[in-house]
Amino acid sequence: MFIQTRVMVVEKGHSHKLVERFSAPSPVEEMPGLIDFSVMVNKKSKEHEEVMVLIRWESEEAWKNWEKSDVHIKGHREKRGQEKPEYLISTTVNMYEVQKVKTARVSNA
Repeated sequence: MFIQTRVMVVEKGHSHKLVERFSAPSPVEEMPGLIDFSVMVNKKSKEHEEVMVLIRWESEEAWKNWEKSDVHIKGHREKRGQEKPEYLISTTVNMYEVQKVKTARVSNA
């Protein structure tokens, strides 16, 4: 399994805008090898909010296929030249190769 995280720090009160953006239908949902993605918000700081998008892929190869896909490249071309939203403070992207997954031993049902 391969995981990409994207952490965006935004001004206080603006995280819902990114949640809406990442909750909208997207071509990535149709991509072979996508397991799922989660959108999470951390509002603990008094100064800002963090939105983390965690995208799980079956493999690094599946992720690379998305990165090289026409629809992904087209999406980035269309955004070129657009100013970043004024409420966006920073973005950090990381990739992880999953080494071990543990699941619950008892059913949570």
